[in-house]
Amino acid sequence: MDDMLKKYLPRIKFNSYEDFKTNYKVVVPDDFNFGFDIVDGWAEEEPEKKALVWCNDSGEEHIFTFSDIKKISNRMCNYFRSIGIHKGDRVLLIMKRRYEYWITVTALHKIGAVVIPATFQLTEKDLIYRINAASVKMIICAQDETIISHVENSEQQCPTLQYKALIQESGAERAGWINYTDAYSKQSDTFLRPTGEEAVTANDLMLIYFTSGTTGMPKMVQHIQSYPLGHIITAKYWQQVEENGLHLTVADSGWAKFSWGKIYGQWIAGTAVLGYDMDKFIPQNLLSVMEKYKITTFCAPATMYRFMIKEDLTKYDLSSIHHCCMAGEPLNPVVFEQWERLTGHKLYEGFGQTEGPVLLANFEWITPKPGSTGKPSPLFDIHLVNEEGKDCEIGEEGEIVIRGAKENKPVGLTIGYFNDDAANTKLFAGGDFHMGDNAWYDEDGYVWFIGRVDDVIKCSGYRIGPFEVESALMTHPSVLECAITAAPDPIRGQVVKATIVLTRGYEPSDELKKELQNHVKKTTAPYKYPRIIEFVKELPKTTSGKIRRAALREQDHKK
Repeated sequence: MDDMLKKYLPRIKFNSYEDFKTNYKVVVPDDFNFGFDIVDGWAEEEPEKKALVWCNDSGEEHIFTFSDIKKISNRMCNYFRSIGIHKGDRVLLIMKRRYEYWITVTALHKIGAVVIPATFQLTEKDLIYRINAASVKMIICAQDETIISHVENSEQQCPTLQYKALIQESGAERAGWINYTDAYSKQSDTFLRPTGEEAVTANDLMLIYFTSGTTGMPKMVQHIQSYPLGHIITAKYWQQVEENGLHLTVADSGWAKFSWGKIYGQWIAGTAVLGYDMDKFIPQNLLSVMEKYKITTFCAPATMYRFMIKEDLTKYDLSSIHHCCMAGEPLNPVVFEQWERLTGHKLYEGFGQTEGPVLLANFEWITPKPGSTGKPSPLFDIHLVNEEGKDCEIGEEGEIVIRGAKENKPVGLTIGYFNDDAANTKLFAGGDFHMGDNAWYDEDGYVWFIGRVDDVIKCSGYRIGPFEVESALMTHPSVLECAITAAPDPIRGQVVKATIVLTRGYEPSDELKKELQNHVKKTTAPYKYPRIIEFVKELPKTTSGKIRRAALREQDHKK
């Protein structure tokens, strides 16, 4: 047991959180490559070891061993090489929860191409920005007419884009698209580890995630090839996955939560992952899948737990589950208490960002306090600092920072934002990594999350940057100026609220609210639309003319 972990962890078992915090270390080989060292490594040691159990709402099911994924990913490697995709080339993946995603990223990691996951909810505007900002060479899409049409309508404005591949049934055709299934299936299942200039090292770029910002367009978070090793702690010590178990994290492949819960740390720790390709979240369907496949560990956003506890859980046999955790948004203590009462399991909350693995969590030696994000990961020298940059006292609010991260970058942490010197200067100000989140310590060392230093909104597990929503609203003729803030919501945690000053000739009405909501849905990703719209005569501003979003939030919390 733990054979794979032994290659990277000098110690695997610990006696207490203090022992864990002091003695946990990760060894990073100079040539580490997730595809060869983990996927192919398991295929060589245990060829029949399960890697992926996949199903969808149509009753389709596929089960893959590590040997299967090794062979299919090698076919994909050979195909990518045949069309000129090499180390450093950018490949954008809009694959939803298709099983091909797991195999495709394994292949791209092997050849050293840069994976750029993207949500299927992006619009043409979103796609054009991302393709051009990252110089994307190839796009691979799931079979979805909306996705396909957005790509086709965008490509004329994207000069770096050379290839479009579509996941289709064998023999299917669509003008201008490569049948991805047929293309890789014709290739050899043997692919040797690249050498020379094509050799991939632990410090080569591996992955780019676009993350929402508050003052500009989405930033490009860069991760290098050693990034998966940072997620050992996410999977093994927070999610508590079991070797030869079956783990389910609910996440779409376009989000960093997928990297957290559905591939890297889980496969290194030797557990299989369940890929449930659901059309939409229906609590009864998810619970049925959990029961059918007998998952052993489970992770989901707080919103999903809120919906699941409203169901009659006695109808479902969830006895195979040994551990439950959540992340992505603040956890209401009521949800914590009801889930434990109904299932017997405490919820182990964790906290992190697209920029890294789990940073704070209720690890296995910690008894969770409802509402607390737990304690710092041993990978990071985490401090809470006040406005003077000094360590906070117990109970004092401060920003979460990682000391010394610029010079001594911890494994799994981003190397910075691509092509954004200003953002990187802010991110690593003073040599520390600034998370942009506020929290406080209690007398037992637990961290209690307060919220963003900036204004990123967390709604049902999504991170939404106000600037993108404001930009969409400002394209409507009725909007003179606007401010996007997070409003509290009992179901979703937070929802997007738009406070709008109208141009002359327009009057507030319910019809106009609906029109503006639909306008945002059409202009940017639909999940970003404002669920609440308030019309005002003027917005609160600073003396320099900047909108005071904090004042708007305070007003909402008083209502």
